Order: sequence, then C-alpha cells, then structure tokens
Amino acid sequence: MPGMDNSDHAHHADLVYATLRDDTSTAQSAVAASWSRSLTNYGLDPNYSQPPQRLGYDEFQAALSRMELLVRVAQATLDRLFQSVGDAGCCVLLTDENGVPLDRRGMAGDDADFRSLGLWTGMVWSEASEGTNGVGTCIAEGRALTIHRSEHFLTRNIELSCTVAPIWDAQGRLMGVLDVSTCRSDLTPAILKLVAAAARDAAQRIETHYFRQAFRHARILVGTDTGTGAAGLLAVDREDLVIGASRAARQAYGLTDERLKDPFPANDLFEIEGGSPGAGLVRAERVAVRQALSRSKGNVSAAARTLGVSRATMHRKLARLAIERGS
Repeated sequence: MPGMDNSDHAHHADLVYATLRDDTSTAQSAVAASWSRSLTNYGLDPNYSQPPQRLGYDEFQAALSRMELLVRVAQATLDRLFQSVGDAGCCVLLTDENGVPLDRRGMAGDDADFRSLGLWTGMVWSEASEGTNGVGTCIAEGRALTIHRSEHFLTRNIELSCTVAPIWDAQGRLMGVLDVSTCRSDLTPAILKLVAAAARDAAQRIETHYFRQAFRHARILVGTDTGTGAAGLLAVDREDLVIGASRAARQAYGLTDERLKDPFPANDLFEIEGGSPGAGLVRAERVAVRQALSRSKGNVSAAARTLGVSRATMHRKLARLAIERGS
C-alpha cells in the first residue's frame, strides 16, 4: 500500500495503549478521547485486522432509498469537489448518519487501493465499528475534522488521511458526512488545510440545496455570513410566517423544534435597526422587496406576485422595511 511503514504498524497499538494510560490525555486531546471511546465504549482492539463491515445488498438499497434526496441534491457538488481533489490522490465519499458511504468519486487508478481499505459504498465507518476515523468520529462529535494517518484507532487504517464535514438536514439534525480521503503520505499540512476548507464549503452547499428542496414551496431568507460560519436559512410561507430553519439559523436565533412547531411571524426574530442579531436577514429581505418593486415598476400587486405573497402582506413589508413604492 502507498506510504506503508511496517514499523509504524508494529508499534501503533503500543502508542494507543500508552496514550490512554495517561489519565490526562483524554481531556487534552480529542483524538485520545475518541481512542478511549473506541477501547472502552466499543471494546475494539487496535490490532483488529478484519476489513470493515459491509451492508448486504438489501440493507444498502434500503439506506440509499431512505437518503434519496440527499444523494440527488449532492451530485453536482460531489463532482465539483472531486474535480478539485481527485488529482491529489483523494476519493470523495458521501455517507449517511450511520457512516455508510452511499455515493463516491475516485480515480479509476486508485480504486483498487481504496476498495481494499474499505473506502467504498456500503461499508460501515461508524466509530463503533471502526474506532477513531474521519467519518465515525465526525458523527460522534458533530464537527468537521481531520483524522490523519496514525490518529486512527485501528492499525489497519493508519495509512489513511480522512478530512470530513458534517451535513445537517432541514430540521438541524445530522444526516450525513462528506469525506475526502487519501492513502498518499506526501500531502503537506498546507494541502490538507485546503482540502478541509473545500470539504466544509461543499458540505454547506449540499445543506443549502437540501434545505431549499425540503422547503421548495416556501421563500428562503438568507442571513449574512459574518465569517464565523454558514449563513442561516429561514423558510417562510406566503404570509411571512417561519415554517423552517436550518441548523445555523436555529443556533443564531435560539430556535427549537418546539418553537418551530407552530409557524410564527418572521418579524419576531429581528428588529429593523442595524446591529441586531437579524440585521443580515432584514437587509436580504429589503433587497428582495426592492428588486421586485423595480421589476414591476412600482406596482405593488405585481411585486407581491413576484415574491409569492398577498398584496396585504406586501404592504406590511413595505411599512416594516420603510420602503417607498417608488424607491
């Protein structure tokens, strides 16, 4: 295998056990904490050498059918991501929330290596099955991360470098993972950092496409990206009632399933004054309303039809956003 070092393989289990004998390691290192889960919670042996578990045909088809919308909306993004990383010896995997790859991209010349390592559709990469690994640990911790070579728990996986990002569904629950993996040993930290950024951006694009499809009959308000994370998405109906919110929006506005159970006015989430938590959403809404008015040459009824709202709702928007009909 590319990058294989027999001495690394021989001593990896010793490294794992020595690390976990240090009582402070799990508090200081996320990788050590995952190693501890692998050993203590799941009863795994770092020298376990059997290949990853593989779902049967019927089980895989059921998983694929259940996640059909995710797989469908991800296609273009998977293609674009693979175009960016494929020449660097990477494959791209899209998994479900159980760590099972549902779709993948890879160079034909690399397929034999990736298949032998288990980086293939239908394999199970949960932390409970494989110990510390990119996909499984991302699911366990709900965050983007990289598990680089000897950071894996199982010795047979230490040739891999796996960079992953979680994908959240329209209700803010983790529904899958986007993984970029390589078994090359010559990728520099700088390159891995670029791969991580590309994976995070691609995961956010998939989330956005999924949210828009889940609420395809609603209007979507997009919050301003402040540089601290993805812009939140709100789905609102024809009367400007909030009927859905992405995970980022839920975090930004403190929204819960209980709050979202009954639609409520979008205006309840923000004030018109700049600097408030929802100022970005107000700006986005103002732009949409002004564009609709411009296209309709100031005709409120026509602008309302463009936005898919009633004339009365349009008048409320104009008043709330302080927009003159001729602006």
